[in-house]
Amino acid sequence: MTAAREFRPLADRMRPRNLDEFVGQSHILGADKPLRRAVMTAQLHSMLFWGPPGTGKTTLARLLAASSGAEFVALSAVLAGVKEVRQAVELARQRQQVEQRQTLLFVDEVHRFNKAQQDAFLPFVEDGTVLFVGATTENPSFELNNALLSRARTYVLKRLSEQELLSVLRQALADTERGLGGAPTWIAEAQLARIAAAADGDARRALTMLEIVFDLSADQAAVDDATLADVLAGGVRRFDKGGEAFYDQISALHKAVRGSAPDAALYWLARMLDGGCDALYLARRVVRMASEDIGNADPRALTLALEAWQVQERLGSPEGELAIAQAVVYLACAAKSNAVYTAFKAAMKDARSHGSLEVPLHLRNAPTRLMKELDYGRHYRYAHDEPEGYAAGERYFPDEMPAARYYRPVERGLEQRIAQKLAHLRELDRRAAKENK
Repeated sequence: MTAAREFRPLADRMRPRNLDEFVGQSHILGADKPLRRAVMTAQLHSMLFWGPPGTGKTTLARLLAASSGAEFVALSAVLAGVKEVRQAVELARQRQQVEQRQTLLFVDEVHRFNKAQQDAFLPFVEDGTVLFVGATTENPSFELNNALLSRARTYVLKRLSEQELLSVLRQALADTERGLGGAPTWIAEAQLARIAAAADGDARRALTMLEIVFDLSADQAAVDDATLADVLAGGVRRFDKGGEAFYDQISALHKAVRGSAPDAALYWLARMLDGGCDALYLARRVVRMASEDIGNADPRALTLALEAWQVQERLGSPEGELAIAQAVVYLACAAKSNAVYTAFKAAMKDARSHGSLEVPLHLRNAPTRLMKELDYGRHYRYAHDEPEGYAAGERYFPDEMPAARYYRPVERGLEQRIAQKLAHLRELDRRAAKENK
């Protein structure tokens, strides 16, 4: 590895130089796709690249500039303000007048520009002084001015698959000029697959982890699993992606709540928050836990979970995260029941298997004379008029379907009382059936 190469990260060195080296995004870069045609013919237009980190937004902007011979000028919306935008536009105007050369103005994280900053370069996008290309990880329709959106075509970039990430990693290992080709350390294919899984669709992250692994293994003939595990343990997971480590942690949180282990549940919650997981995603999962694992054993759990979600939406961090932690601890300590969850799955199975059975006539509503003449609602027993407010022996399933028992309360929490009530009602049904024989 040359001295000059050492000062540039592997992810930057391996940036694709042309479309043949670019991995992923076939939905916009495949044969005859509009963006590929734009690159190949240099017929460019203002555009927005919307997608997760490490999917090639900056690289595509550079390829667009190179294909058209335009000057590539990059601004970061995190660091730049109106002053920097105006300076870039003025230089672009001079370049256009003196060199007859177009400027591609690339604005990274453009969603961080406020309205005034977006308005500052809008007229120059309009008159063609600059070719605007913006990159964002956020939904442009929520973050950008309508005037800017109407002047730029939005291309949605997708997270890279694990196979695509493996291709990126293999390119780096094979490249002797810019990558790790010729390095004395060997890495197994299974270890590469673990890096691809941990990278969570992010090529930059995958290459960064690969480089760290090789740096730490420089004095070894092969990468060992312990070194790899140490590197992967520091990876941050995005909440909405399918990485194995992320879902392992969600599983651990859910199972700690189900297992009535509040301390372990708090640990996994903290791990995920510290790793960058969206707290709103966690709030939704906590609501699911309240229904799936606590249910009617303690109905307050669902209320508390929903309230924690609402606090997170209204107040954000850190107040919302504390409310989620409160809900997690309550759920972990609450009486447990999956009776509703199990009953619902069984009912759904029957609903699918029995088909579209008709509603029995006595259960149908009869708001019109014709419906009454057709016996809609006839012989229906109004439960409030019956002893104990219960129509003993009444049938509520379709006529062609045997009555089923899905809900079986557990002997914990409030469901103990519910079980006693249902047992009493079944006894009334038994008596009614005996009397009607």
